Amino acid sequence: MKTGISFHESFLDHKTGPGHPETHVRLESILEAISDLPSEFFHWNKSFIEAPLSLISEIHDPNYVRLVAKVCEEKGNGYLDGDTVFSPNTFKAASLAVGAGVALAQDILYGKLKNGMALVRPPGHHAESDHAMGFCLFNNIAITAKYLQSQGIKRILILDWDVHHGNGTQHQFYEDESVYFVSLHQYPFYPGTGSEKERGQGKGFGTTLNLPMARGSEEKQYLDQFSLIHKEMERFQPEFVLVSAGFDAHKNDPLAGMNLKTVSYEHMTNEVKEISRVHAGGKLLSFLEGGYDFQALSESVKVHLETLAQS
Repeated sequence: MKTGISFHESFLDHKTGPGHPETHVRLESILEAISDLPSEFFHWNKSFIEAPLSLISEIHDPNYVRLVAKVCEEKGNGYLDGDTVFSPNTFKAASLAVGAGVALAQDILYGKLKNGMALVRPPGHHAESDHAMGFCLFNNIAITAKYLQSQGIKRILILDWDVHHGNGTQHQFYEDESVYFVSLHQYPFYPGTGSEKERGQGKGFGTTLNLPMARGSEEKQYLDQFSLIHKEMERFQPEFVLVSAGFDAHKNDPLAGMNLKTVSYEHMTNEVKEISRVHAGGKLLSFLEGGYDFQALSESVKVHLETLAQS
């Protein structure tokens, strides 16, 4: 089976303006870098549709979703928070980003693809239930997790290796024992959440694992954490693995202070592939989150995809 890649031209139409780090050029750089990926190993999915309100509302307040649609249509351009921009086509792009993830999850779940990556923007892991945050409008990975639950998946691992803590995703499943949220992130750093003391609440206590990393951490420090993650997954036994794949812990990224190399993402991808192989029949889906040096981002995404496609 092939590795799926979800992409839609509308993702390029989410315009953030001059100087904004979360620009359409990020995706254009990735597309150029992966243009030579062999078709015998990869399947491009561009036929998915915008997620309806009913699906997005599995995570987000319907009034917030309607607000985003309204401001994009009526105001055209502006800010939803201090650094999250909207433009006339942003609502369509954000709705398609949700649809991209769900469509890939469906194909993986039903055996049409072995794994995949949603090459989407705007990103999602900072988005809270009722507001945008940190370049993110709708929480693509959290909505996909809710979809998988509706399809009978009982235990889901969400691994977030973006350099920033995935506050929105953590909050959605903080009391849900069926979704194990693991995050490796620079700390202390934006958005300020992600202390190792944050372990979940109620029935969900023990299914949140924050692994805060000191500024300047290198590949060895990241890979050392995977021994604990593997041990936790032996206990949890996930049936599906989702990855918030930010590439902004790369040493060349302008917004952070970590020291991963491009090859580090090959090694981390192999670690998470092993978790999915052992526990989830290989069912693995990643979502593009951060990464703001165009060359580092595009090279790292290509390595990540090539590693996913390996048998």
